[in-house]
Amino acid sequence: MVAVFPQKHLTDIAEWHRMGEAGIFPPDSRLELIEGEILHMAPIGFNHAGHVARLIHALAPLIQDRAIINAQNPVQLSDLSEPEPDFLLLHPEPNFYTTRHPNASDVLLLVEVSDTTLRFDRSQKLRLYASHNIPEYWIVNLIDDCLEVCRQPQDGDYLQKIVLGKSDSLNLAALPEVRIEVAAIL
Repeated sequence: MVAVFPQKHLTDIAEWHRMGEAGIFPPDSRLELIEGEILHMAPIGFNHAGHVARLIHALAPLIQDRAIINAQNPVQLSDLSEPEPDFLLLHPEPNFYTTRHPNASDVLLLVEVSDTTLRFDRSQKLRLYASHNIPEYWIVNLIDDCLEVCRQPQDGDYLQKIVLGKSDSLNLAALPEVRIEVAAIL
């Protein structure tokens, strides 16, 4: 007798969207499609939500019309991945992405706010974003109270990784004229 092992059923963007349109998932579900797998996301706690609001509050006046701020909405990275990062800066688009989800080439900056998901954000999410050439990926690390900055994606990793504290500041890679104080977002 031949042993049979259970197999995963991976899904793609088209099937993922059909499932959503069919109402398969409850309206309050927090799900992401990552490399063909449907993953449950952790509930958003008050500290996490507050830090997303801080990002928006700190960056909005600095960005003005140079980019579109988008928070906790999908970005389509491939036919198998549509994560919902906590914060995105996107290339300006006249329709504000009302006719499609942004894709990897639209992203200037992608940020994940991490407490319970820190290991996942440092490993799987980092590889995912680097492999799709997201130019700048930040992890707002709520555990260690620091900002992890990843730049220069290459071969599923980032060549430049730095850790910044509250006394530091940095310029955005895609918008070098924009300088942010790390204390404003931590």
